Amino acid sequence: MQSYQKTITVQKDDLDDLDHVNNVRYVQWMQDISKEHWVTVAPEEMRNGIIWVVMTHHITYKSAAVLDDVIEMRTYIQKSRGAVSVRIVEMHNKKTKELLVKSSTEWCLLNAETLKPTRISQEIKDVFLKM
Repeated sequence: MQSYQKTITVQKDDLDDLDHVNNVRYVQWMQDISKEHWVTVAPEEMRNGIIWVVMTHHITYKSAAVLDDVIEMRTYIQKSRGAVSVRIVEMHNKKTKELLVKSSTEWCLLNAETLKPTRISQEIKDVFLKM
């Protein structure tokens, strides 16, 4: 699968009491890049009528980021089966290349009207291959 990338700079509001990036902020960034990836690669007509919801997050925190650090984020779909897609998000310190966080999130595709799981079509899988 092709990956999607973005870079962010740690701001004061991202920090916790230890002056490190708050774990909750990392989770928010994971959600943000995941949604941004989907909206960037999937045409609007494909996105209409379906929604993604998180089933599980598995997060490994390897190192801390601090104020003004530049973080390179990368996400990609590891696999999809049935209604579930496993998305990986990695965050590295841009300067040192050190891995800060790695997550694996199971996302379930739902019909937006019924809120019932719906199979991930080959067409949806293909948009992540064509980037």
